[in-house]
Amino acid sequence: MSRSRVFEWFARFRDGREATDDEERCGRPRSSRTDENVERVQALVRSDRRMTIEMIAESLNMSVGSVFTIMTEDLKKKKPCARFVPHTLTTEQKEHQIASSEDLIAAAD
Repeated sequence: MSRSRVFEWFARFRDGREATDDEERCGRPRSSRTDENVERVQALVRSDRRMTIEMIAESLNMSVGSVFTIMTEDLKKKKPCARFVPHTLTTEQKEHQIASSEDLIAAAD
């Protein structure tokens, strides 16, 4: 901590401040990673999984960095090549894979 910052905090405590927590500020929230925004991103990805981060960010009026963080940390998706895929398949995706495989086996016979 710098010397000037120490003097600033000393003056605050001398003037009656008792807590070290930040005071509430008005204005824009620090993060776009709210539960509502996570749901909105997830809904867009479900509707069209070929959407790019830039397209999602533009349609939701969010920053590209926030959308990327939501995709990787909140939705647990990774980008091994050209599109995001989930780490694990959902039950619906597993059933689709099984049905597709059975169709291919039946077509081969």
